[in-house]
Amino acid sequence: MRWAYAADQIRAAEAPLLAALPDGVLMERAARGLAHAVAGFLGSTYGRRVLLVVGSGNNGGDALFAGAWLAGRGAAVEAVCLGTPHPAGLAALRRAGGRVVEASSARWPEVVVDGVVGIGGSGPLRPAAAAVFEAYAGVPVVAVDVPSGVDADTGEIAGAHVRAEVTVTFGGLKPAHVVDPGAAACGVVEVIDIGLELEDGPVAALEARDVALLIEPPAGDAHKYS
Repeated sequence: MRWAYAADQIRAAEAPLLAALPDGVLMERAARGLAHAVAGFLGSTYGRRVLLVVGSGNNGGDALFAGAWLAGRGAAVEAVCLGTPHPAGLAALRRAGGRVVEASSARWPEVVVDGVVGIGGSGPLRPAAAAVFEAYAGVPVVAVDVPSGVDADTGEIAGAHVRAEVTVTFGGLKPAHVVDPGAAACGVVEVIDIGLELEDGPVAALEARDVALLIEPPAGDAHKYS
């Protein structure tokens, strides 16, 4: 059985780590895991084309630092910034050779990284963000934490949203990863361990072995009506 955790639980578990670790370490762990997931999805990094769509919060910072890691390994990384991007993440991307572009001038990517909003977001995509994703319809998306436009705590979708092939989340599953309709928008979910200590969450996701324990093996004289 795997637990899914509410956003408040994740934030509470992050607080002592943020206080104990040097500044930026937790984001570095998340970004490195995200970068490895994107590289694994692409199968390689050198010469691959990656487009980051980033918002102004830490979710966008994760995407920018991951983009810097990918650019440092030969990927052509461009970022479309919606709002004011994470300053350190943006600086890291530029140092690594990544570029900030307008959506209309970006090279056609092989993967789009959705770093618009994270577990604190609510409601549908805003028009500017929706337009960017519509412009790259058909390009596979790797979402950071949860696809933008999907409510992390409930899995509800209120309108325009991202549909991802892969969702990379940190610390543990969120209800949106296991509860439809949000779960259907998440694609394959990869959980990155960033060192959080978490109690049981509000939602439990059964795994194959859990279901097997709930089903009693049929007796030798069993038939379809028994």
